[in-house]
Amino acid sequence: MTSLANQLGPLRAPGTPTPAAPAHAYDLGLLVLRLALGLTMAAHGAQKLFGWFGGGGIDGTGQFFAASGYPSPKAFAAVAGLSETLGGLGLVLGLLTPLAAAAVAGTLVNAIAVKWGGGFFAPQGIEYELLIALGAVALALTGPGRIAVDRFLPGLRSHRLGYGVGAVALGFVVATITLLLRK
Repeated sequence: MTSLANQLGPLRAPGTPTPAAPAHAYDLGLLVLRLALGLTMAAHGAQKLFGWFGGGGIDGTGQFFAASGYPSPKAFAAVAGLSETLGGLGLVLGLLTPLAAAAVAGTLVNAIAVKWGGGFFAPQGIEYELLIALGAVALALTGPGRIAVDRFLPGLRSHRLGYGVGAVALGFVVATITLLLRK
């Protein structure tokens, strides 16, 4: 039986220096990060969409969005819930990782804007939202690692920094447009 590292192949190009850690260590670390961020965001999305885990569902979340100045609050609640759920599940699977990360980061840019006056630290601060958003951006830029569905998709098989930068830029543009619609 071969090890996971042997099955996945080399992480570095031939002739380059040996990395500080074995390739499988990087892949496992990225997997743990994807699972932590993705499952957290998928659960938050399920709160918004279905009222699971003590969430408000579309109606309760829509009321919050109305109080926060968003037009069409139920529609924005659904968009936020879908972005968090699908983006989170995409991170968990390592599926379309740059776009999944951008959906998560863009949603959290809006959350940061809504909570901005509460300082940095919880419970009113933005530390949680900022940490998750920057973790998602980091995954968009580095890629999901080799333990991911993206490894089997021809266009995403080898992660390119440009995909991550483009996806993050798209996420921030959509987040900015959404913020501009707030009253």
